[in-house]
Amino acid sequence: MDESTVKMIQCLQKLSNAEFLMFKELLRKVLEEHKATPVPWTMIKMASKADLIVLLTRNYLRYLWEVLSALFVQVNRADLSIMAQKLKSDNQSSYKEIMKITFQHIWSNETFVLMDDENYQITIEEQYKALQDVFYCPVQPVTTVVLGSKGKGKTTFLRKAMLDWASGNLWQNRFQYVFFISLITLNNITELNLAELMLTKLSESSETLDKVISDPKRILFILEGLEYLQFDLELRTNLCNDWGKTLPTQIVFSSLLQKVMLPGSSLLLELGNPSVPKIYPLLQYPKKITIQGFTNENTKFYCMCFFASYQKGLQVFDYLKTSQQLLTLCKNPYICWVSCSTLKWQWDREEEMNLIGITDSSIYTNFMVSSFRSVYDNCPPNQNRAQLKTLCTLAAEAMWKQVFVFKSEDLRRNGISESEKAVWLRMNFLCTQGEDFMFYHPTLQSYFTALFYFLGQDEDTPHPVIGSLPQLLREVYGHGQTIWLLTGIFVFGIATEKVTDILKPHFDFIPSKEIKQEILKCFRSLSQAECSEKLMNPHSLFESLLDNQEESFETEVMDLFEEMTVDISDVDTLSVATYGLLKSQKLKKLHLHIQHKVFSEFYNPEECNVEDFECNKRKAIRYWSMLCKIFRDLQVLDLDSCNFNETAISRLCDSVYPSSKNPLTAFKLQSLSCSFMTNFGDGALFHTFLQLPHLKSVNLYGTSLSNDVVENMCSVLRCPACKVEELLLGKCNISSEACGMIATSLIYRKVKHLSLVENPLKNKGVMLLCEILKHPRCVLETLMLSRCCLSFNVCCHLYEAFLCNKYLSLLDLGSNVLEDIGVNILCEALKDPTCTLQELWLPGCSLTSDCCEGISDVLTSNKNLKTLKLGNNNIEDTGIKQLCEALRNPNCKLQCLGLDMNDFKTNCCEDLASALTTCKTLTSLNLDWITFDHDGLELLCEALSHKSCNLKVLGLDKSAMTEESQILLQTVEMKKKLDILHFPWVREESEMRGVRLVWNSKN
Repeated sequence: MDESTVKMIQCLQKLSNAEFLMFKELLRKVLEEHKATPVPWTMIKMASKADLIVLLTRNYLRYLWEVLSALFVQVNRADLSIMAQKLKSDNQSSYKEIMKITFQHIWSNETFVLMDDENYQITIEEQYKALQDVFYCPVQPVTTVVLGSKGKGKTTFLRKAMLDWASGNLWQNRFQYVFFISLITLNNITELNLAELMLTKLSESSETLDKVISDPKRILFILEGLEYLQFDLELRTNLCNDWGKTLPTQIVFSSLLQKVMLPGSSLLLELGNPSVPKIYPLLQYPKKITIQGFTNENTKFYCMCFFASYQKGLQVFDYLKTSQQLLTLCKNPYICWVSCSTLKWQWDREEEMNLIGITDSSIYTNFMVSSFRSVYDNCPPNQNRAQLKTLCTLAAEAMWKQVFVFKSEDLRRNGISESEKAVWLRMNFLCTQGEDFMFYHPTLQSYFTALFYFLGQDEDTPHPVIGSLPQLLREVYGHGQTIWLLTGIFVFGIATEKVTDILKPHFDFIPSKEIKQEILKCFRSLSQAECSEKLMNPHSLFESLLDNQEESFETEVMDLFEEMTVDISDVDTLSVATYGLLKSQKLKKLHLHIQHKVFSEFYNPEECNVEDFECNKRKAIRYWSMLCKIFRDLQVLDLDSCNFNETAISRLCDSVYPSSKNPLTAFKLQSLSCSFMTNFGDGALFHTFLQLPHLKSVNLYGTSLSNDVVENMCSVLRCPACKVEELLLGKCNISSEACGMIATSLIYRKVKHLSLVENPLKNKGVMLLCEILKHPRCVLETLMLSRCCLSFNVCCHLYEAFLCNKYLSLLDLGSNVLEDIGVNILCEALKDPTCTLQELWLPGCSLTSDCCEGISDVLTSNKNLKTLKLGNNNIEDTGIKQLCEALRNPNCKLQCLGLDMNDFKTNCCEDLASALTTCKTLTSLNLDWITFDHDGLELLCEALSHKSCNLKVLGLDKSAMTEESQILLQTVEMKKKLDILHFPWVREESEMRGVRLVWNSKN
């Protein structure tokens, strides 16, 4: 407590008890006249002289001395008024001094740590050191993110940092001004001026804003509550650098986070796990501090602090140790507080310690019921239910409005009386923030919101703001509302027999069966392919199942899904995903991404200590081994962009190794994808997977394969047990030599579809392929060779292959420099009546109109060729006219023609129009990325509308055209049921080539 506060208290101490009561009554009127944000009258009325000064200092320091001086006169103590005026002139507080008073009060009264700041620092010693280190550089601005799941103590950690700075114990040579901004309180403010916001923080001190802004590198913003914002911070446009301008709130904070506004300042912010994918990518070179929660020793120490007794604390800790799951839950400091509070209520009632259940929902329900009983134990259940419902309605209304701070009016509107408000405050269900109220912890608001749906809504007069349970479930699981995720988890958890058994004696009937049916109905809808809403994030479902733990219900939910896409970012998400996926009995397709951190062999001191790192390594392998058990029942397994170590690869191989219990015939896998996989190993994966009896397709796109690994793969392809027909090896860094190995495996009458796109095969590699294509035992039907560094020289070898091979129907040679000379060689083979090729892809092959005469001859003589793709070449007017003339020939049987990205003039439109009305077989034409004037487009549209035109798909970018042209095309679409599409074939081509994207959270 600083000297100024002590002197104020000394002034009040000189008042008699009667004078002090009169002082409080006068104070209430004065504060109302000032139109200040009043401290609730109940708090002023109950406050001692010392407590009253702390309350006033925190909320009204700007005019506190004037108020004290005036009130002392009114209670006939002019001597104290003179003393107050003198103290005012002697004690102009600095900003740091004010923050010290404010945060000392917050630490003492608004955190659930219940330790002094020195003892608390022992529990976060490692993270605290990191906090000192990351801001060591005195010049460069730094952005630091405090990470951790809900309840782990991120907010407490930030408040401790603010208190220590203000007390002179932290960053003294680094930051002169630290602004702590609770974004929860700004949720309903649509416009904001950062300068004015900073000014309100400074207004009670002697500091000026100009002085602060003069040196931005000495400023730190601490941002609390980012994950509770109802507006989107992912803006990348309309950002502003004017910190003195009033702007939409989301633009102000988006600009601050992305270093557009006050780029020289530093940031310290907290992020919960659900917010990381949204916010973290916006930050510039962020540094991380991860809050791990309590160790067992911390938990024991906390229990002793909570009960202010070594013996009682040890007794409680020993009880927590009787359940490993309960002890694990208590690593979360807030749950530890909830558990200790529950046990204290039980102790006060002379009951045995008993925390029923081992889930978050059961822990919170025990806490709520124990707290409730401390006041209303003798009330009938219907009365208890009515009182509890008012609190739950407040929580639900605020959640649907996405607000976390509310006024007294909000409490009154939801039926909470003054006496009930006092009870909720005493129970630590609610807490105050000036005149406003909040739930003691945001998790409590989520819990009471979920409980609202179990207490029943008035069907005749539903609440105008609160949505129904189906709406809530769709927001959480169908729309990915991370802010409501905990509410969804609690709905699952409360709808269990264990939790309803705790609630029923005190609050009457709890409709858990009805709620379960609503949950099943929602997820049945989210699982159906034709439904517009899909399950946004399976991890949210897995977490909810973990809080339910009723096996039959969990299986019933999971069996609604035959396909899932799961992103695993760390060991915790792996454990939760394993728990959920093991409940499924009907899953057929699993798309799995495992990030680098899960199986990392490299220790990162920023993320955890060495002991935790080693423990996580063991846990990761244990959970992975469990998860691998489900692979034998899948039909499709995608391990795209997965980061494995050797042990993880070994466990994966073990999972599909046959045994007497699981013979080879028991495995159902048909398709395996391992694109962009790291640490692929020595190819042992092939020996287990490629011999599975039903496996037909393998995709390794983007996974680098050495010659030794390719040889390993080919040895398995040659085995009689291997049934693989589709082999997609694009972008695998396959050499000419390795291509030869692959080629020799094609004579075993298995592989029908081979993609080697984006590999440096060169002519030598394809020459080896061509030799095998001529072999009578080669049954290859489709061969994808785009971007393989080929020249026209390879076409002579392809010519021979065309004439010998009777199975090849599709050849992709796109983006190779074949030139006209190479294509003319291919045309000679295509004109041969024995050539069976049906599709030839030649986009981006450096072609001109000089090859179009040969192509036209093919179109009029070869009845097998159905698809020809000539996009991204330089076929000008002459070539287009020749092709159109061939299309008009009655012998032409072409169905699909690609001319996209070719440079030809509008005067070719007449030829195209004529071809469209003459060629009876042409159903798909790609003219994407070609600019037509309106006159040329009119000619095309007239032909497209003609009864003789059979076109079904037209490639064109309508959005790039004038409004008049768009209307013209829309009219044709409706009249002829024609699909006019931008990139009409890109998906089909990517699938044929086996092209996959590098995984991101939106894949």
